[in-house]
Amino acid sequence: MGVGPSEFTWVSDLVRRESAIVLPPGKEYLVEARLLPLARAAGLAGVDAYIRAAQRPTSLAERRAIVEALTTNETSWFRDATVFASFRRDMLPRLLADRMAHRPLRIWSAAASTGQEAYSLAMLLIEELGPARRFEIIGTDIARGVLERARQGRYTQMEVNRGLPARYLVQYFQRAGTGWQVSPELQRNIQFRELNLAAPFPPGLPAFDVVFLRNVLIYFDTPTKQTTLRRVRQVMAPGGWLVLGTAETARGIDDGFELVRMGDMSAYRPVSGSAFGSASRPPTGQASGRPSVPSARSPSVPSARPSSTPPSGPSLQLSGRI
Repeated sequence: MGVGPSEFTWVSDLVRRESAIVLPPGKEYLVEARLLPLARAAGLAGVDAYIRAAQRPTSLAERRAIVEALTTNETSWFRDATVFASFRRDMLPRLLADRMAHRPLRIWSAAASTGQEAYSLAMLLIEELGPARRFEIIGTDIARGVLERARQGRYTQMEVNRGLPARYLVQYFQRAGTGWQVSPELQRNIQFRELNLAAPFPPGLPAFDVVFLRNVLIYFDTPTKQTTLRRVRQVMAPGGWLVLGTAETARGIDDGFELVRMGDMSAYRPVSGSAFGSASRPPTGQASGRPSVPSARSPSVPSARPSSTPPSGPSLQLSGRI
């Protein structure tokens, strides 16, 4: 039996209130599919019965489970290969020239899910920088269950088959029963923390050089998109980059960002005078005002690995939940 109208309305209101994700009419099938395993695990006859049980004042765990089930999205390794190729070829060399002489590169995977995006970035950075160079990746998500899986770094054979090149599997994973375990070399550069993008960001976030906020805004209404983009801009380092999903845009939503064509992808930079989360000094080698963006380089651009090793910066330390 499908999800009834009143039950769907209650679920959509709950999810929107807790995560700002909009479930419009017509998504009853999604609610049915995502909540059916929860209903079965609870020994209930169907999804409607589980939803009614979750409405009891004492059913906090059930409500949390509903939100997590409906805010967890499918992910894969190196999802949208053109984004990672352009990041390596076009964005990373500039970031290294501007940042790495002073401190480690800082990247935020803002919808980390089970960690594939963050670990994909770590593999790419180790390959470009060398294993001795420090960088910092923060992966955040609203769902505690997927974050715990990301921290563990253990994946099934089916999961590693989704986009992970064989050479990376050999180099950075070890067999763990029937699955695969991420190596400590990758895990040491990544922290996974709980964060709700639709709520005020906690104090103490560092200034990020790159924010990957992909395939999130499409689930928000316009006011939530505006608020989220403004908050993200405030925790970006001067000259930092924002990467959205291919179906997403900041244009017409937040005038504090400008669109820049970067190789085979589009990215966004805060415009001159918009709020940053750290000092307002322009990046090295750039005058104040809008950054000068050279034309996209061909795939034959040399490796971004610098020729000398700068002093390593302080390790990022965030205690507790962010």
